[in-house]
Amino acid sequence: MKIAEIYDILDEISPFELQEAWDNSGLLIGSAEREISRIVLSLDIDEEMIRQFGENSLFILHHPPIFGKLSKLDFSEYPSNLIEKLILSGSSVIAMHTNFDKTHLNRYVFREILGLQIDRESDFICEARVQWSLEDAKRIVSEAFGLEYLKIVSPKERIEKVALTTGSGASLMGMTDADCFLTGDIKYHDAMEAMSRGLMMIDIGHYESERFFAPLLYDELKNLPISVIIAQSKNPFQIEYMK
Repeated sequence: MKIAEIYDILDEISPFELQEAWDNSGLLIGSAEREISRIVLSLDIDEEMIRQFGENSLFILHHPPIFGKLSKLDFSEYPSNLIEKLILSGSSVIAMHTNFDKTHLNRYVFREILGLQIDRESDFICEARVQWSLEDAKRIVSEAFGLEYLKIVSPKERIEKVALTTGSGASLMGMTDADCFLTGDIKYHDAMEAMSRGLMMIDIGHYESERFFAPLLYDELKNLPISVIIAQSKNPFQIEYMK
């Protein structure tokens, strides 16, 4: 198949025009007229993945490997080192980032991973009425995202409304009136702001909350007349428990 054909299918699944103005989704490496032999789906990309699948592959990633200002290509530095290997291997890259968050990922995680029914939804936030105790919240979140420990801000004994944004969504805390906001990458000053608002937050991890991207998109593409492979990237963080 040509990349242009696959791009059009992806655009129907999750229109690229829905991406945020600061985002960089779309065809980032390659040519629309190039014929490719396989599709590889992953949250991110690394050197091992390129070595294993790179030749004449189309990588469809959640996180754009070219993001923000790229003023030089120093192949000893990230992400230029990956870009060089992708080009030399004849690989192509399409990113589906904030457009896929809006159309699929947040909704899927809220419904299928947390088992909640959406009462209210905006571009990046899903909300539901619940009757959770603090212990319920800790158990449900840790099991859903496979978390070995929890970082909690302003814990509440009773939770009647919960909100979620996958990835890094702490900047959106002012857009929800939930008792508890679930998102990843909660920074110190995010926590301070949440405390001042009386908002409970639980850090669900960036990787942990978005690792469903590849299998979710696979369900949309599995019937294409071309090989579609899930090659989920590794979590860059490793948990070490010190004695």
